Amino acid sequence: MQSYDVVIAGGGMVGLALACGLHGCGLRIAVIEKQAPDTRFDPQAPFAVRVSAINSASERLLGRLGVWQDILAKRAAPYQGMEVWDNDSFGRIAFSAAEAHCEHLGHIIENDVIRNALWERVQKLSDVTLLTGTQIRQVVWGENDAFITLENDDMLTTRLVAGADGANSWLRQHADIPVSFWDYEHHALVATIRTELPHENVARQVFHGDGILAFLPLPDAHHCSIVWSLPGLTAQHCLDLDDAAFNHKLAAAFDLRLGLCEVVSERRAIPLTGRYARQFAAPRLALLGDAAHTIHPLAGQGVNLGFMDVAELIGEIRRLTAEGKDIGNYFWLRRFERRRKQSAAMMLAGMQGFRELFDGSNPVKKLVRDVGLVLADTLPGVKPALLRHARGLSDMPDWLREPKPASAEKI
Repeated sequence: MQSYDVVIAGGGMVGLALACGLHGCGLRIAVIEKQAPDTRFDPQAPFAVRVSAINSASERLLGRLGVWQDILAKRAAPYQGMEVWDNDSFGRIAFSAAEAHCEHLGHIIENDVIRNALWERVQKLSDVTLLTGTQIRQVVWGENDAFITLENDDMLTTRLVAGADGANSWLRQHADIPVSFWDYEHHALVATIRTELPHENVARQVFHGDGILAFLPLPDAHHCSIVWSLPGLTAQHCLDLDDAAFNHKLAAAFDLRLGLCEVVSERRAIPLTGRYARQFAAPRLALLGDAAHTIHPLAGQGVNLGFMDVAELIGEIRRLTAEGKDIGNYFWLRRFERRRKQSAAMMLAGMQGFRELFDGSNPVKKLVRDVGLVLADTLPGVKPALLRHARGLSDMPDWLREPKPASAEKI
């Protein structure tokens, strides 16, 4: 029977970030991950189709965890501008780093690059144990400990289980935590695109009658990652098109803003479902990332919301440990739960309202959203507030707002 203070189920970006953040707290930490990643990096390899838009708050967290410079040394694309417009209409809004008095608004980074940097970091930490090639088979929730049996028959005890095991979280289901969910009735079609014109480090998004199309700049000036939210049947039709027909349809949907487009990767369609767990914590359990919530990708905030779950839980565990309190007691975990449920609920509601406003081509709705975009672009104080929200600066826990210690990695 191996004894730990925190056992993290899931070795993805969120689970590994938590492990890195708890390093040095005097706790024994274990990460359970079925499939260890291949961390070899070839800078000449094609770009992966799954990317994340990392905002300023997540960038700060990754810097505090000691992995940000490693990520930049591999592959990351800073973007200095964002443009959003309504197709065939006058509605438009643009943001720039210069307006926000910063060097960049965020970075577009392949998910594998982030995960691999975190994995390499965790491997170097003496207080973190990686348990790979297995997963949880059973959990018994005790008053003072959780008792875990793995598929390889190893047994663990822990004071706290952190569920970072994805949207279909086994831990959430095992703890009988209900989840509200809704089908967005869209799929996210993702691919890598070569463009005729350079992207100039600007993230672009266009709304049209039946979907939302984002072009996210990659490190190469003529390559972008696309996220195209479409009804299921339309997405399947786009998957079935040959490359030439797909390129033509894509360029037309994007108003030829970057000239002709050429798909240079596989095309993949991912069903979009919203989820919101009724509880983010329970006795001996805390849920993080997709295990607690999933949102529409139209604002690229899913992984950032998960990273702020991690930041909040790191702060709470550090505080409880310093005060000698039981880190797995639900009474003490409720502060983490309240804060993160509020942030997730606001984000889910905002994204749902935004999506409904920009869905369809009803003339009245189209006029309302076009006027709204123009007003948001011109009224004093509106754009700075929107940009601050997009950068995640209003969602950081207190410890992440504080000045970096002298030994912390520069961001």
